[in-house]
Amino acid sequence: MPANFKFVSLTFSLFFYASLVIAQTQVILDKRFVDDATKFTTVGSIGLTVSNYGTFGDGFAVQSPVDQPSCEYPRGSGIEHLFVGGLWVGGRRDNGTIFVTTGARDIPSLRDVAAGFEFTNSDDPGDVVRERSSILDNPFFDPEAVSHQDFIADFTDSNTVVPGTTILIPQHLPINLSVHLETYAWNFPFADAFVLFNYTIKNSGRERLNDVYISLWADLVVRNTNITPPRVGAPFYQNVGNGFVDSLRMAYSYDFNGDPGFTENGLYVGLKQLGATPQADDDVYQSGATYNAWLFRNTMDPVLFSPTTDIDSYQKQAEPLNTATFNSRIKGSPGNFMTLMTTGPFKKIDPDSSINVVFAIICASKFGNDPNDLDTEQSRQDLYTNAFWAQTAYNGEDRNGNNELDPGEDLNRDGRIDRYILPTPPNPPRLKVVAGDRKITLYWDDSAEESVDFISGKMDFEGYKIYRTQLAEDLPGKDLFSSFTLIAEFDSVNGVGFDTGFDFVRLDEAVTFGATFVNQITGIEETIFYRYKFENDNLLNGWQYAYGVTAFDSGDPEINLGSLESSRLANAVRAFPGSPTMEEQISEVAGAKIKVGVYPNPYRSTGAWDGNLERERKIYFFNLPAESEVRIYTLAGDLVDKFEHHSTTYAGEEIQWFDRFSRVNSNKPLNEQRIFAGGEHAWDLVTRDDQALASGLYFYTVQDNNTGEIQRGKFLVIK
Repeated sequence: MPANFKFVSLTFSLFFYASLVIAQTQVILDKRFVDDATKFTTVGSIGLTVSNYGTFGDGFAVQSPVDQPSCEYPRGSGIEHLFVGGLWVGGRRDNGTIFVTTGARDIPSLRDVAAGFEFTNSDDPGDVVRERSSILDNPFFDPEAVSHQDFIADFTDSNTVVPGTTILIPQHLPINLSVHLETYAWNFPFADAFVLFNYTIKNSGRERLNDVYISLWADLVVRNTNITPPRVGAPFYQNVGNGFVDSLRMAYSYDFNGDPGFTENGLYVGLKQLGATPQADDDVYQSGATYNAWLFRNTMDPVLFSPTTDIDSYQKQAEPLNTATFNSRIKGSPGNFMTLMTTGPFKKIDPDSSINVVFAIICASKFGNDPNDLDTEQSRQDLYTNAFWAQTAYNGEDRNGNNELDPGEDLNRDGRIDRYILPTPPNPPRLKVVAGDRKITLYWDDSAEESVDFISGKMDFEGYKIYRTQLAEDLPGKDLFSSFTLIAEFDSVNGVGFDTGFDFVRLDEAVTFGATFVNQITGIEETIFYRYKFENDNLLNGWQYAYGVTAFDSGDPEINLGSLESSRLANAVRAFPGSPTMEEQISEVAGAKIKVGVYPNPYRSTGAWDGNLERERKIYFFNLPAESEVRIYTLAGDLVDKFEHHSTTYAGEEIQWFDRFSRVNSNKPLNEQRIFAGGEHAWDLVTRDDQALASGLYFYTVQDNNTGEIQRGKFLVIK
């Protein structure tokens, strides 16, 4: 076999990134080496998995402890845009030998086959994907952070054996590359639908690499996984439409005809090349990107064949798909196409030298009312807008994108182009949510009012907006961001906006609830002072409502920028109105006897707030003591089930309905993401023997664990 051929192995059993499979088939020599694909973006509207071995997306393989997003948009909707993708680097040695190292290529299943995984984690034991954040009260705050959520990973193609194991990487001939990856994601509403991939690629070998191409390969797909599960096979992937916009250096895909009505009336995902920095003496590289595509694992088509060798792969990088083939074979035709976005050639990478290449993964909704299978300039308007902001973020101080510092662009006067800069809305306020009887009360602090816009240098805070979801906005396919409805707005009295002022929500004295945060600059724990209060009443007990409070600014007329608003998702909370604890009610009505109860009673299996599955049912016990035990019995006295209630920590964690329909995708504990009234606890009508509850009359007891007092009651189930 020629030295520059690497045939895809169809029998090599991955997961060389799954320790379980490794343990079954190979000897693990050093457990300190960790292949890490557990990190995914949780700010903004995209949930995207990032690894430390050259790939992105999880191939729908990680289902525990949560069904991890591959590239989900809008976050929480179940609509995925990617099976898996990876970095490709190709070039020539001085003797003409062609090499291509691939992060991944044409993979049918991450759990069964390793196809083209040639990057591994770095040689530094324990070097997993690291996280940092520019948000001051984020636990990953780092003054060096670029965005609201940075992921940092290092990987290499120098290994022929997966580090820490005896697993050979099949047919792999290293180029000797060291790659440093940083991804950036923001939660600003205008910049929350893209993730930037900043690759610094170093030649760690002794030989020069010439005529270098850098590509992102991706198996793009836009489908609703709640409607069409990806694990059912090929039908999931066959309905993707594809396109390319040369002027934007962007390839894109969309749901052509797979889930009409269940992909938010059409969604896009794009791969965009933002920019690159070659070696200083490179007089060959011209900024730009080319597009190629082929049919998944096709071996027969003379043009749209899947590359299986280094020579084939390099050809796909160096020779873009011609316009005639694109128009006749791909544009307007659904299929299981692979996408390759390439920039190059770079003249060379000398030993111990590096180049920098930056891409973006961009998502968007279709604009207008075009049907799914139509891909028009109008329908791509939101995609273009998000691509503009991705490019703006990369350009930073280089506002006109000419790679030069023009007069007025050097904002911090350091003599160089600073990238990854966006106009900044005010920081989102810190939010405290309290659930009560038929009401939800919101408290927030005034930290947003001290925010300074990086571009203008001004404290331009203007006001607050309060958002809430309506009933039934928590069903599959409904994402939290687009489900929010504005219910109140308050702004400064300064001649801008409505001039409502803050008297309606401003507290005479701040409250604290004992809440604190760690000032990430000083390291000192500080008290949160909540200075605003908004009460939302006339709600239905037991039903779910989500809330978010944003801060907005007055805009920047000097650069023709309108008012910017913090993310609705930054402090989003799910809340459930209901009864306070028995103790809280007694304290309000001296000597009153508070009775424990159940609702709905009788319970009917057609309840509007239930899901579609047996395990997605629920009833509520209310007026519970703060610390109590609930037992359910049949008429014959047999114990059906029992559970403990702890009012300060309860978050519905043992009920499948909440796991499916109350996702917030936050790093916060569950009891800070889902807020219940202290006297309420849901039960899913599943017995302790894991059986669905039958129709009939049932008894229950509630014991106050502090006093020992027991109350009794009954409820009826009708199915």
